Amino acid sequence: MPVARYREAFVIGSGPNGLTAAITLARAGLPVTVLEAQATIGGGARSAELTLPGFMHDICSAVHPLALASPAFREMPLADFGLQWIHPPVPLAHPLTLNLAATLDDLDDTAPLFRGAMRYLKKHWDELVKDVLAPLHLPRHPRVAACFGMLSALPANRVARAVFRTSAARALFAGIAAHSVLPLEKPGSAAFGWLLGLAAMSVGWPIPRGGSQMIANALAAYLNTLGGQIHAGQEIRSLAELPPEALILCDISPRQLLRIAGGLLPDLYSRKLERYRYGPGVFKLDWALSAPIPWRNADCRKAGTIHIGGSLEEIAASEREAWGMSPSKRPFVLLAQPSLFDAKRAPAGKHTAWAYCHVPNGSAEDMTEPIEAQIERFAPGFAGVIIARHKMPPSALQAHNANLIGGDIGGGAVTLGQLFLRPTCHMYRTPLNNLFLCSASTPPGGGVHGMCGYHAARVALAS
Repeated sequence: MPVARYREAFVIGSGPNGLTAAITLARAGLPVTVLEAQATIGGGARSAELTLPGFMHDICSAVHPLALASPAFREMPLADFGLQWIHPPVPLAHPLTLNLAATLDDLDDTAPLFRGAMRYLKKHWDELVKDVLAPLHLPRHPRVAACFGMLSALPANRVARAVFRTSAARALFAGIAAHSVLPLEKPGSAAFGWLLGLAAMSVGWPIPRGGSQMIANALAAYLNTLGGQIHAGQEIRSLAELPPEALILCDISPRQLLRIAGGLLPDLYSRKLERYRYGPGVFKLDWALSAPIPWRNADCRKAGTIHIGGSLEEIAASEREAWGMSPSKRPFVLLAQPSLFDAKRAPAGKHTAWAYCHVPNGSAEDMTEPIEAQIERFAPGFAGVIIARHKMPPSALQAHNANLIGGDIGGGAVTLGQLFLRPTCHMYRTPLNNLFLCSASTPPGGGVHGMCGYHAARVALAS
């Protein structure tokens, strides 16, 4: 669509995707206004004092390998607007094993193909990420894509057993693959393990100094220099509130799109949105601590991210149960401890920690005790350093951010049917010529990388 066709553009939602979409439109010369329902911008990249004054917690996302890898973010001078990255000495660890680099060196000698493939993909990381963080297309780097596809073809549990010779190494890979929020027996789960593992070796698993809010703040500040405007606390309940001749991009879920535009959308498209499937939710905890978590494993004391879940089999069982009726009694827990590396997160001598586990979508079960029991299992004495805690079950996450349907932080289930063509085969487009989707419910999906907004804006500009 020629830019001259529209006098102005509106972006509904100020998450990283919405802000990236707005920046892309503004750079093309369109006057852009971002409308955010909440009082603060950021969507899944917000921070606040959730427990006690002086303790800064990330409300949703905390660790950002794909942000540093994002081709869209690399085009922006975000460092000029205060965004600084911190790289912990160890990007991620599992209490049963050493750090990631040591684990990937533990490839079975009978599988040299995997060792060679990993080295090749690490060398060609930039080419790989440009293809992976894009909508369905013919790969621009076919050899790299084929190599990644070979590694990712099997489910994560089978890959872990075939590639790694120790139970500890298998457990670490299972934890990385569990970021897919898929049962580890499902196709596609291994792709997340390899992609995020390669990210750790290529760009790290960094944290933003001052909290994830700094990502949103930097994007917003850059947008302002391009003439874009942002209005927080302005919820759009109907598209009728916006000028009919304007270009509109929506950083919202399919369910929300139906709510604000349902009467304007054809029945067939509406039914497709109604059938869009959301994945498991999360139950999240934040703690104010009197001291660092007393991990037995020394590597865990140096890692920004800890995957807590015991063996491959235990992690697989937990992720499988998250797709059922009730959550695991021994959940796989993802934990971040940013205050070890960022003194701005807590008062002097004190610390913060952030953790969640996957639960059935919309689950009302309180997972505080199971999560803390898992941490205590590998860090005896953890309970004794807790000063205060803050709970966010799926309902609270959705109340904070309406995109998180039932606590689903990924914008929808990443089943094979929804991995590439989401929320429908039209991806960013809707039947309305001036209306586009740009949320994590479009390719390439969840994560703080802005690429959904980037690609949606480019499609809108080129239509």
